Amino acid sequence: MDCLFCKIIAGDIPSSKVYEDDIIFAFRDINPQAPVHVLVVPKAHIASADEVNPSNSSSVAHIFVKIPEIAAACGLKKGYRVITNCGPDACQSVKHLHFHILGGAQLSDRMA
Repeated sequence: MDCLFCKIIAGDIPSSKVYEDDIIFAFRDINPQAPVHVLVVPKAHIASADEVNPSNSSSVAHIFVKIPEIAAACGLKKGYRVITNCGPDACQSVKHLHFHILGGAQLSDRMA
């Protein structure tokens, strides 16, 4: 498979790992949009939110259980934003489901 995030998970491409367990992998974004910008991905390849289904939804649930722990480990004590992009109109650049954790400063109240 020619998936950037699958290669990062496999260790074929270096990353700045923040957290890892059997189900998910979290690493710092190489083009941060905030002082703290971490990507959290399921290890199983799921292309986008459109492909979440009953057989793989437990991975997504696990991500949301771990997000507060990852955010706290990154020092995000005053809040953070969680975003996923789905499809070309949302500018999903890597076709592997991922959630952005953004924080470390007052974020804009605008989403665009």
